[in-house]
Amino acid sequence: MGATLRALRAFVLLCGFYLLSLLLLAALAGVDVAAFGSGLHGLAGGKLFIVTVVLAVPVVRGMFMLRTPRGEERAGIPVTEADEPRLWALVRELAAATGTRAPDRILLTADVNAAVSEESRLLGLLPGPRRLYLGVPLLTGLTEAQLRAVLAHEYGHFTGGDTRLSALVVRGRAQIARVIEQFHAQADGKVAAERARQEKASAKRVAKGKKAKQVDTGGTGATYRMMAKIYTAYGKLYLRASLSTGRAQEYAADLAAARIAGRDATASALREIPVLASSHDFYIDSYATLGLPVRLLPPRGEFFGGFGRLLTAREEELVKLRAELPTEPASPYDSHPPIAERVRRIEALPADGRAEEAKGAALALLTDPRHTLAALEDAVLTDEVRAFRRTAEWQELLNASMAENMSSARTQLHEALADYTGQPATLSALLDVIDDGRLWRLAERLPLSEEAAAAKGRAFREFVRPRLHWMLRTMVLAEFSARSLLQWEFSWSREAIVRLPGWASENTPDDGPKAALEAAVEAALADHPDTAPLRALLPPAATRPA
Repeated sequence: MGATLRALRAFVLLCGFYLLSLLLLAALAGVDVAAFGSGLHGLAGGKLFIVTVVLAVPVVRGMFMLRTPRGEERAGIPVTEADEPRLWALVRELAAATGTRAPDRILLTADVNAAVSEESRLLGLLPGPRRLYLGVPLLTGLTEAQLRAVLAHEYGHFTGGDTRLSALVVRGRAQIARVIEQFHAQADGKVAAERARQEKASAKRVAKGKKAKQVDTGGTGATYRMMAKIYTAYGKLYLRASLSTGRAQEYAADLAAARIAGRDATASALREIPVLASSHDFYIDSYATLGLPVRLLPPRGEFFGGFGRLLTAREEELVKLRAELPTEPASPYDSHPPIAERVRRIEALPADGRAEEAKGAALALLTDPRHTLAALEDAVLTDEVRAFRRTAEWQELLNASMAENMSSARTQLHEALADYTGQPATLSALLDVIDDGRLWRLAERLPLSEEAAAAKGRAFREFVRPRLHWMLRTMVLAEFSARSLLQWEFSWSREAIVRLPGWASENTPDDGPKAALEAAVEAALADHPDTAPLRALLPPAATRPA
């Protein structure tokens, strides 16, 4: 389908939104006219008129949202040709090879993504300023050849006129979403008001010694939600109608990338992007933000800079992920076809002899990558987060974060113990309960499944023992941590390893203290419990006085 037909389809879909809105407004007006003609006047007629007007307001607002909404400017670093000459040279080279105009602005972002936009005019009929959004994490994980393929793909959208037509499509989506949102807001407001009214009435009943009535808002706001459902149904039609066009655009852009950057580079880039996306999510959650609960940050430039070290250290894992391509789109309305299908189509193309081109890291295109990574923190992180203290190294960040996590660890065993003894839930108090033979009575206070709660004797103990093992072990580790005896070993290639006192000695194998701890916990939770092995491992302050 050519650009003209795509524009016509987008225009028809947008007109459909206005037609639906006009029909609904006509129906609301018809209700008022019919009511007036049938002799419905006075209070009842006035209420009906108010309801129809209130229902019409979101429809009218949605229809007259004339300007296509522009999303907030993405956080990032705008770079000029003087800032990044090599990057701009590559961008201009690929634009020329694609037969399109180069972007007017490049913004380096913190996303594993590359995207282009164009501020077109007259519903996409006239071109406008272009922008290229380029994620630094993408540069970190791709080779230069793969980056060329990604950029050539994005320029393929420029060539096909996709960026100009997107204004028309975005307008329709935004207007439909706005109307739906307003109807749901009206419904939620009605529910909140009705709930408050009923709760107030119940409070008065209780004050008079009567039984409070149960709050029921089941039918409140139903009219608004019905109107929202009408627009939701059209919104789904709108998305599905443009879906095949969007996916065809992606396939065409992939072919443009393969022609310009090479078949192998394009296929490998498609394989790499979902791997980088999932790896980056893991990195941000497990490494970069590790110290936020204790108001700590990694060393300067490492918040995003550590991602490259993670990729290097976990290369074997990444090889497996590259072989497991997504076979389904991200959602039923995703305009991007499944990655597996896109890769299959590209790899089915004839070999072009360009497999060995530009294998260097894409990040090396930047003049000063370390400076860029540091500047990206300033552009992306909030003022509050940037004010956190910087650690000198990742190990320090891990130690401080894990110490905080251990000190705040609260399990269901803590709650049950405090409830059972009426005293603070400490490890010493738990060991006393075990020594007194009351462990299984304490365990009965844990949240239990119906099967566990119905079990008796040995069967009950077998149900709860695994949970008790984990919770007791957590309490023991917290005790070590509180006395600064617990150490953590930082690693890019695996999870942090906890090291108990004596782990690092020359005569003690790495698994010795761990095995001793596991054996001691098991002894404390045995049918005939023995806390002596566990007490022998604990600092003196954690044990019961003689």
